[in-house]
Amino acid sequence: MIKRRRTKKINLDSVPIGGDAPIVVQSMTNTDTRDVKATVAQINALEKAGCEVIRIALPDKDAVQAIPAIKKRIRLPLIADIHFDYRLAINAMKHGVAGIRINPGNIAPDKIREIVKVAKEREIVIRIGVNSGSLQKDLLLKYGGATAEALTESALQNIELFEDQGFGKIKLSLKSSDVPTMIEACRAIAAKTDYPLHLGVTEAGSLVNAAIKSALGIGTLLYEGIGDTIRVSVTGDPVLEIPLAYGILRALNIRKVGADIVSCPTCGRCEIDLLNLTNKIEKALTGRKEYLKVALMGCVVNGPGEAADADIGIAGGKGQGILFKKGKALKKVDENDFVKVLLEEINMMIEERKKN
Repeated sequence: MIKRRRTKKINLDSVPIGGDAPIVVQSMTNTDTRDVKATVAQINALEKAGCEVIRIALPDKDAVQAIPAIKKRIRLPLIADIHFDYRLAINAMKHGVAGIRINPGNIAPDKIREIVKVAKEREIVIRIGVNSGSLQKDLLLKYGGATAEALTESALQNIELFEDQGFGKIKLSLKSSDVPTMIEACRAIAAKTDYPLHLGVTEAGSLVNAAIKSALGIGTLLYEGIGDTIRVSVTGDPVLEIPLAYGILRALNIRKVGADIVSCPTCGRCEIDLLNLTNKIEKALTGRKEYLKVALMGCVVNGPGEAADADIGIAGGKGQGILFKKGKALKKVDENDFVKVLLEEINMMIEERKKN
């Protein structure tokens, strides 16, 4: 059992962050925020996939003006991502966002104070987002680069700036594209503060690289009890981030959300199209929040035994397979009916759980 670091509890609208709240999965749109229709469509697709908090980029005042129209058409807490221009942050808060994310490396301290003043008046959450790509120049010189120590000092300096104004609705993130740096920085700040911490490996790359780096960076920290919200950053469609994030949480037994599909790598004994079966089941169960362990095995010899703790599964043979639940064989199924029978059984299991 992983013992989580206890942090202060804050709320993003109706979503609690930190304290004893579940670890929250977030993402960020990559649409032009000024395009309300496209942005709303992507947010709703992310919510359907399981996203719980959403961030949008605000590059200019026209993007800020789009906030009310976006808010009317979504259900997720909306976070405004601000760089350089402190006025965008202030106006975003006045337009009703649940929180803002600012990068202290590209906004002057006196302007940050103005942002904090408005956030305090409106009780809005601020994420202090320290990023290795935009650290303060004096810290880069002091530490000889964007080291974990430099990231940590930047975060501590800005926490002090916020606290001096009596502001405590803070969330932190210390990010780097270098996984060891990100891990070390998050460990250091977790040891020095009790503010909620957002985890992510920035600029993690396309799907495979993002999955590897995020599983190592985010997963290592979560296993140590560190982290309150997470984002797996993927170059491309952000909807792809969500199953990866829940996959990390499931693998560590932190949150059992969605289908945990166990499938063998196949070998010379495999006599069914296991790849096609796995792809179809994964696609059919994408976005479903009900937890279920589904085993898809290509061998009738070892399949049932290897997946004995699965809720349901198929162990295939020559054009047919054995349907089993909790390791117990139920019946034979033709390969052409694998997907249909599995989904029917899965739906029945979920309905039975709801009744109990």
